[in-house]
Amino acid sequence: MTSAVIVGGGPNGLAAAALLARTGLEVTLLEAADEVGGGTRSHEAILPGLLHDHCSAIHPMAVTSPALRSLDLERHGLRWKSADIDCVHPLDDGSAGVLMRSVEDTARMLGADAGRYRALFETPVRHWDALAQDVMRPLLRIPTHPLLLARFGLPTPLPATALARLFRTPQAQALWAGVAAHAFRPLTHPFTSAIGLGILTAGHTAGWAVAEGGSQSIARSLENVLCEHGGTIHAGVSITRSSQIPPADVTLLDLDPGQIARIYGDRLPARVRSAYRHFRRGPGAFKVDLAVEGGVPWTNADARRSGTVHLGGPLADVARGERDVAAGRMPERPFVLVGQQYLADPSRSVGDVHPVWAYAHVPYGYDADATEAILRQFERFAPGVRERIVGRHVTRPADFAAANPNFVGGDIMTGAQTVPHLLLGPRAALDPYGTGLPGVFICSAATPPGPGAHGMCGAGAARSALRHLGIRQAV
Repeated sequence: MTSAVIVGGGPNGLAAAALLARTGLEVTLLEAADEVGGGTRSHEAILPGLLHDHCSAIHPMAVTSPALRSLDLERHGLRWKSADIDCVHPLDDGSAGVLMRSVEDTARMLGADAGRYRALFETPVRHWDALAQDVMRPLLRIPTHPLLLARFGLPTPLPATALARLFRTPQAQALWAGVAAHAFRPLTHPFTSAIGLGILTAGHTAGWAVAEGGSQSIARSLENVLCEHGGTIHAGVSITRSSQIPPADVTLLDLDPGQIARIYGDRLPARVRSAYRHFRRGPGAFKVDLAVEGGVPWTNADARRSGTVHLGGPLADVARGERDVAAGRMPERPFVLVGQQYLADPSRSVGDVHPVWAYAHVPYGYDADATEAILRQFERFAPGVRERIVGRHVTRPADFAAANPNFVGGDIMTGAQTVPHLLLGPRAALDPYGTGLPGVFICSAATPPGPGAHGMCGAGAARSALRHLGIRQAV
């Protein structure tokens, strides 16, 4: 029987394993931690029963992922839940940019910018299911829907600050800046519009959903699919050299390029080894989980109903903060992403104490304490919140790396989202999943289409593995 070994059990490793097992391969997955999940783990960080997501928390790209949809994860227990409002970006005057599920509802909330917003998103949202087949795969390939992709891709090379000029109101500009900032790149750089456009288009299609019972539910459902098709999982198995990997017809690595270079060493072709060793990392994340009694008292009423809140102020403030972080400077007012997942999934709360998930963008490897800077951003838009906090749990960049070696320096994106990385992946090659070793493939978020709980990096590597085996099977 044809065999596959998957090293690393994050969402991409799990997706690759499940897809290959469904195809008929004998699959073994090795995970260094005590449980699978990688960035899609959840824990009771502060109080018993109060559930926080470890890293990945809000999933607009995962809900519409062709890979996850093909695995029918709902049959294995996954339930997507959404808050009344997807995202709010408050401003200091109490107003906010408000992102609703539909393009039309969002446009109405943006007032004078309604027509511009509709013009930007109506067509790609209407055709997202078709677009996703191209957008969520390597870009250097013959597209399935070339005209749609060309229409969608026209504004993607623009810096986010340039595309922001399309809007006239500070609310629309701030909302756009906050979503574009998910790229962890200075907003003045080319292609910083690409990630923002992708997130917004996918989100308008299916919402900024959370997984009921925590992001761990995504990993658990993928694990169930793998086991249903005969796959096996061995947790607590750390791989530090290639001789520890069991022989198999194909090997897929849900690892960052630096780990692969260390594990395989001189077995890798010299040019691949060099590219992996010099793989460029992005900024870090500093996370503060909070237990908040009665919820956060946001000044803006819509923020109290929103699953995601972006704390960054106006466009200029967000752009300044992202520029400083990329330059290695800690901003006085960092961009902070806040998750209020309990609004969609009340099972995460304990009585009137609610889990609030938040992280700030910080420089790579940041080793100081950003807790106070994050809490000041909360107080800026929710005066009095400190009096409601009954517990907190801090995850520094080094803690992220300790829990998940892919997150070196707190880089939860698994690599700087530069133009070459977005277009090519971890190295220049026709197949971004190939390592130069026959039958060995990389499937982590360092490969296209990049970070998220969507599993599409794993699906891309699984396709490459099947081509290597001469197996014609759609995944």
